[in-house]
Amino acid sequence: MTQHRLPDRPGDPNQEPGRGRRLGVDVGSVRIGVAVSDPDGILATPVETVRRDRSGKHLRRLAQLAAELEAVEVIVGLPRTLADRTGPSARDAIELAEELARRIAPTPVRLADERLTTVSAQRSLRAAGVSSREQRAVIDQAAAVAILQGWLDERRAQQATQVTRGLTDG
Repeated sequence: MTQHRLPDRPGDPNQEPGRGRRLGVDVGSVRIGVAVSDPDGILATPVETVRRDRSGKHLRRLAQLAAELEAVEVIVGLPRTLADRTGPSARDAIELAEELARRIAPTPVRLADERLTTVSAQRSLRAAGVSSREQRAVIDQAAAVAILQGWLDERRAQQATQVTRGLTDG
């Protein structure tokens, strides 16, 4: 079991699976938010909230979603502390990511820095007029969307930089 892991970096040409849907996962102690991208990796949208349980049904459901949605990559949020340390929530996310990776191999499971995504999701929902009570049902999905959209945006920026470098090198 890995106790410490740094987030992965999107757009690494050695790890890039290419075109296809990506799944975003926000790991919580009670619920897991899931989002998916379009095949071109431009926009993340909410999918569902999976209830977490001791029997591992949540892992089966995540693996099932990855298969149903034909995910080429799964992005799990890594909630590092503001001091950039690995706390209990991050260890929990790492354990879930590793177990999911075993179930859906060879589809890669990556970790993305997700500091403040839940806070950002709450602000967005509040700004959209969603009450605190209504937020509980969708906050995990909104956080998963924020994690995945951040990954997609950074991936596109990395790819654009690589293309620009290729043009200036050639």
